[in-house]
Amino acid sequence: MDFPKLKGKALLSPMAGVTDVAFRALAKRYGAALTYTEFVNSIAITRENEKTLEMLQTDPSERPVAVQLFGSSIKEVVEAAKMIEDRFDIIDVNCGCPAWKVIKTGAGSELLKKPEGIADFISKLSSAVNSPVTLKIRSGIDERSINAVEIAKKAEDAGAAAIAIHGRTQKQGYTGKSDWNIIKKVKESVNIPVIGNGDVFSPEDFKERLELSRVDYIMVARGAMGNPFIFQQIDDFLKKGEYEKRSGMDLFREYALLAEKYKISYSQLKNHAMNFTRGIKDAAKLRLKLSQCRTTEEIIKVMS
Repeated sequence: MDFPKLKGKALLSPMAGVTDVAFRALAKRYGAALTYTEFVNSIAITRENEKTLEMLQTDPSERPVAVQLFGSSIKEVVEAAKMIEDRFDIIDVNCGCPAWKVIKTGAGSELLKKPEGIADFISKLSSAVNSPVTLKIRSGIDERSINAVEIAKKAEDAGAAAIAIHGRTQKQGYTGKSDWNIIKKVKESVNIPVIGNGDVFSPEDFKERLELSRVDYIMVARGAMGNPFIFQQIDDFLKKGEYEKRSGMDLFREYALLAEKYKISYSQLKNHAMNFTRGIKDAAKLRLKLSQCRTTEEIIKVMS
């Protein structure tokens, strides 16, 4: 299955604890061309874990929408994908998460150690489902083992519909800089769509990375936290060379309404509220007040 043709260049990256259904719907409202669920544990899906199934909620506006799965067992990921594929347009496999709790199980970026294993993973998954299968990787385990091009080629041959690459190594985590030259090399080495990722915090960053790498799309991750309006800003900047700004407080109120609709947890709402204070005058005082909140109503009051 081919990767769908998207209406824009900017995608909302999957982020644990961030890309809940309410946040994704808000990002979509402001122009995200594709949204992804938080990465979801395949075993938990097959066991029908209640909290995990809540993470699979989608908003009608999201189409197309992708689910990102992780797991060390091909069998479990395939089983999970088959259970939920009718609810999503794209099945994405996480081969890039650097978190210890993920890599210690052999999942996430730990898979980068075995390019042939990733190819086998993609081949079996794409044969088992009727949806496009994509994957997200990092540049390599460390600077001595940069193998993103090799993995991209093998994944393409195995049936991947697209590949996303974060320009950091597993060892880097989220420190240092994202290497967009390796992302450019991946783009030049395969014929499937390539999605770049890493260090895009503004429309200017987006345009610069797009022109450097010539990728098909770019995922925005931390740059969208507290500012889902960035997708509208990127679109305007690419078309007109200028863009407007929106208050984080106004955007949070929009998020809060969607969060209420989808029964987003108090802790999740609080984390988002903290993010939405970025760039606001007296943000430190606001965050202190938020840290003292104990109910959803208190959070709404502080942010109003």
